[in-house]
Amino acid sequence: MPTPPTTTFDVPDLAAPVEIRVDRWGVPHLYAASQDDLFLAQGFNAARDRLFQIDLWRRRGLGLLSEVFGESCLEHDRAARLFLYRGDMAAEWAAYGPGTQRIATAFVSGVNAYVALCRAHPEHLPPEFALLGHQPAYWEPADVARIRSHGLFYNLEQEVARALTLRDHGPAVEDLRRVREPAHDLRVPEGLDLSLIPDDVLRVYQLATTPPWEDGWPSRGPDGSNNWVIASSRTATGRPLLANDPHRAVTLPALRYLAHLSAPGIDALGAGEPALPGISIGHNGRIAFGLTIFPVDQEDLYVYRTNPADPREYRYDGRWEAMRHVTETVPVRDAGQPATVDLWFTRHGPVIHDDPERGTAFAVRAAWLGPGMAPYLGSTGYMTAEGPDAFVTAMSRWGAPGENQVYAAPDGTIGWQPAGRVPDRPNWDGTLPVPGDGRYEWAGFHPVASLPSVRDPAQGWFATANQMNLPPGYPNADRTVTYDWSAPARHDRIAGELAARTGWTVADCVRLQTDHTSPTARRIQPLLTGITSDDPGVAWALKQLGAWDAELAPDSVPAALFEVWYRRHLRPAVLRRALARLLPPDRRAAALARVLPVAEAATNDSRVDLGLLLTPGDRLGPDPDGTLRTAVLDSLPGALAELGRLLGPDRDRWTWGALHQAEPRHPLATWLGERAPHWTRIGPAPRGGSGDTVDATTYGPDFRQTNGATFRLVVDVGDWDASVAMNAPGQSGDPDSPHHHDLFADWAAGRAFPLLYSRAAVERHTTHVIMLRPPDGPGTTAAA
Repeated sequence: MPTPPTTTFDVPDLAAPVEIRVDRWGVPHLYAASQDDLFLAQGFNAARDRLFQIDLWRRRGLGLLSEVFGESCLEHDRAARLFLYRGDMAAEWAAYGPGTQRIATAFVSGVNAYVALCRAHPEHLPPEFALLGHQPAYWEPADVARIRSHGLFYNLEQEVARALTLRDHGPAVEDLRRVREPAHDLRVPEGLDLSLIPDDVLRVYQLATTPPWEDGWPSRGPDGSNNWVIASSRTATGRPLLANDPHRAVTLPALRYLAHLSAPGIDALGAGEPALPGISIGHNGRIAFGLTIFPVDQEDLYVYRTNPADPREYRYDGRWEAMRHVTETVPVRDAGQPATVDLWFTRHGPVIHDDPERGTAFAVRAAWLGPGMAPYLGSTGYMTAEGPDAFVTAMSRWGAPGENQVYAAPDGTIGWQPAGRVPDRPNWDGTLPVPGDGRYEWAGFHPVASLPSVRDPAQGWFATANQMNLPPGYPNADRTVTYDWSAPARHDRIAGELAARTGWTVADCVRLQTDHTSPTARRIQPLLTGITSDDPGVAWALKQLGAWDAELAPDSVPAALFEVWYRRHLRPAVLRRALARLLPPDRRAAALARVLPVAEAATNDSRVDLGLLLTPGDRLGPDPDGTLRTAVLDSLPGALAELGRLLGPDRDRWTWGALHQAEPRHPLATWLGERAPHWTRIGPAPRGGSGDTVDATTYGPDFRQTNGATFRLVVDVGDWDASVAMNAPGQSGDPDSPHHHDLFADWAAGRAFPLLYSRAAVERHTTHVIMLRPPDGPGTTAAA
């Protein structure tokens, strides 16, 4: 085979040469003589492929967007600074375990080496910098650890939504908004006046945790993911299998980055986030690991009474206590001088809202603002684990976000280990805000060992999909993890398939990861039996839905009909009927908007409305069957009319993929609008699935996919070269790279590529070699 081209860079601070072999799918395989050189090379290479993305990540996290984008980002910058880690850095580094500070320092040194290269040789600078007219910034090692607002921490939004619904409409309406698991009666904490909580109390929090270039659709909730492990007794090869497909925003560039890190003491392959060192999902030749969100409640909103004479004092333990004041300057583009921002903190955390006229203030206590809680940085502690016991021990230091880790080893061991620090709330359950006067304080964290776990399950497999997976008898009332879990639809489908047969292969797991069977549709279809209509259009729709196989395939007409009808017409119709039993007519519209916000109409889980349809009791009135029939017949004409408006009069063209498409967008597509280059959008590609399918393809009001599994992994544990992966739209953020969006079509078609591990396999598929060498050192290749 032809010798691949080689590019050589002189990189300061390297002790010895590092070889990077980029395979045909854009995955870099880094071979170094020491771990210090390895992580320096990881930072250099991440910047080589993703410099604008990681520079933007840093700016957003540190509150420095205004320096590039101007005054319009000043509120975002102030909000981000409120949620930085501000504690002792020695305690911060120590919390992750040995080596993390050194790893981060080397990684940042590599990033800075590439930044310096681009500044000295502008031909290497990604085009975004020229479009915006700025230079990439240099990093500090602490940047990696201090930035917290990029994590997945949205319990607070449920807490506040619950409080506002109780405030305006009462507990019966809240029961129509969200299912609590385990079943749990709400109790307003003593001393909490719900009327004091304003509708926009979380505005600053949302500014901190939402990129300003996002569309705003959908309204956020815990991002979903799937993972599972299959024991050797149930696979075709007699080796365990591990599968993982996190569901995150569909972005350009991809949110995750695949890399192979090899040096003495480490040989890890998999994915992480490009701005962070290490590997969080993958394997190291001794154990494979994959994660989903385990939605630990790590946040509380504290409500304070403030001093009428000084609104920067709040009542605590019977006296007035002063807020802590921090003043910082923010560079603002074209402003002539930096802006000054005032940041206020109570003993519990950052103040996100205050109202001196009403004498109130509100602050967030978040576990993830403490030491050792930088999102995903804890993977540096487990990526070198030598086996299951070492892996579980390393997970005991994991802080945030809460994760379901599944693992598998070549000796056949498989398991599930949830992790994340769970606050100990001695006298309340975390479901609602609490007064900040000293009555409601955390008593530290529950012991990590108190969380459930499984080793070698009897059924020969284990799966998680963000569903409520606390075992029967777990004392959630005493050691509350959360009451806010995702719907079980994805897990139930996965579990049903895994339990149904043996002989599983890597290809079988990929097919299950890309499964578009709608569990919701399968539960709705029997309810349509016996419903007829004299209206030709409605009769056609009923026939389509009744004969359908419940596959939300891109080329399916009934799939489009079901999604438009169920999400946009039947659900609101059923909820209106339930609300009519609870509220007077003049309050129902506002209650429906609270229960089913427009932004969540296509993404909210279906547990509430399925409960109303399948086990209505008296919630739909004395004749639930008649109410259902009326709701179906009344809602179908609206769905047919909407499909006609969207796709025209020819019903054969009403396919799901004609509506539901993926079009990854670069942040500059939002910032520059019509002036954005063509490479800031990829696609569109027709998509199947929905938020309920295993291949979760969550979408917004325009039906465009917003979230999903752009990264997928299936590991053949022991025959590592037989593993496969996907990372769409491509590995590189450089629009001139052949790996910018080369994986997009395969991703949309449900395919995967080989994730190579052995040196021999990597060499066979290498398309580019990058040599990093000390500036004054020899040009020899480091040993693999």
